[in-house]
Amino acid sequence: MKYLHLYIAILIISIPFEMINGQQAPIFTQYRESIMFSNPAYAGMRDGICVNGLMRQQWSGFKDYYNDENAAPEDYLISIDSPIKLLHGGIGGAIIQDKPTYNWNDISLLVSYSFHAELSIGTLGIGVGGVLKNRSIDGSLYRAVDETDPVILKSEQGDMRFDANIGVFFKSINNYYIGASFTNILTSSFKKLDPSGDGLITTDRTLYLLAGYNYVLPGDPRFEIEPSVLIQSNFISTQYNISASVNYNSRFWAGLNYRFQESVGVMVGLRFKDFRVGYAYDLNVKRLGIPGSHEISLNYCFKIKSDKSKTSYKNTRYL
Repeated sequence: MKYLHLYIAILIISIPFEMINGQQAPIFTQYRESIMFSNPAYAGMRDGICVNGLMRQQWSGFKDYYNDENAAPEDYLISIDSPIKLLHGGIGGAIIQDKPTYNWNDISLLVSYSFHAELSIGTLGIGVGGVLKNRSIDGSLYRAVDETDPVILKSEQGDMRFDANIGVFFKSINNYYIGASFTNILTSSFKKLDPSGDGLITTDRTLYLLAGYNYVLPGDPRFEIEPSVLIQSNFISTQYNISASVNYNSRFWAGLNYRFQESVGVMVGLRFKDFRVGYAYDLNVKRLGIPGSHEISLNYCFKIKSDKSKTSYKNTRYL
């Protein structure tokens, strides 16, 4: 436990403490349900085939000033991963639709492989992944001050590019976990979307640093407390998330997430057999008048039995 505290302190100190002005990469309040998206080393780190779904609507009800249409940023994510003994690790994949603005749409397909090294203190995953991203921008919806500006798109345009992700993830036998990853390390340029030819529209290289701990109360093992921290940075802006949740009897949980100088999130969820459902609501604290954000998560994990002999087991604990 003391080493976890030291590691978190080093992570926070080692990154410039910047104000949060924007972030290209999507971020989730229930970020522990989106690790497969942000870190390829997480593939197969759970004891079974796991399917995750996340839907987030930021600033719900936010309208476009001119046409009164929905302009709230939205994200839809589906991921799946499984351990593969023959590959000495695990594989995974994800598809995400990210709509950060009313006229900007990204659809990304991710494929990942993680090599697992079994250590005396836990399991270390080392992962790599490929990303195929399709980005489309509807330039006809821009309202430019100067309509003759050549760098502004005049119609809907799309472009597709390949990129890569790398990461490491460590899961301890003492119930703590640590992860670090880079997504879109190639920062591929969408040339068709940049009339100026300067290559300014690229994929978003992003650093993710994650750490957490599952603490079971000694006096009552039905209660489990999980504090965690996520630092996400594109080296222009940085977001800091600190969360804590309480799990009761491996069936119900509730918690809070604080996103530095941006929002406070309330999280609740329940588990029924192999299914988990979660909900989060973010209350913006940056300024008055900004609507809250909604987020729904769905998770299903299962094992495939290799023989028909009679077996019995308890549901595994998932991060």
